[in-house]
Amino acid sequence: QVQLVESGGGWVQPGGSLRLSCAASGFTFSKNSMKWYRQAPGKEREWVALITSASGWLNYADSVKDRFIISRDNAKSTVYLQMNSLKPEDTAVYYCNCVVDNTNYWGQGTQVTVSS
Repeated sequence: QVQLVESGGGWVQPGGSLRLSCAASGFTFSKNSMKWYRQAPGKEREWVALITSASGWLNYADSVKDRFIISRDNAKSTVYLQMNSLKPEDTAVYYCNCVVDNTNYWGQGTQVTVSS
């Protein structure tokens, strides 16, 4: 059974940093691309970042490019999102995501709040 468990969210002041983690289980993690999404209050869920299975390709939404870094540790079946220079508009619930056997899987999400 595929499980994704996010952690690392919290409150941070503008300009601060947070590192999110997503621990995966129930599938061959090393063979799957992983993504981060976020959903702000009253808005639709939006894609944030992608990392391919061997970390060969990284891609970011324009809104987070040059501030966020996605990475993975295949030995730990974990994907990370390092978030720097955080802005109030980054406030959202952050979800990790993968597709396994044509099925979309989501974690429960972790709340990130950026405010002074």
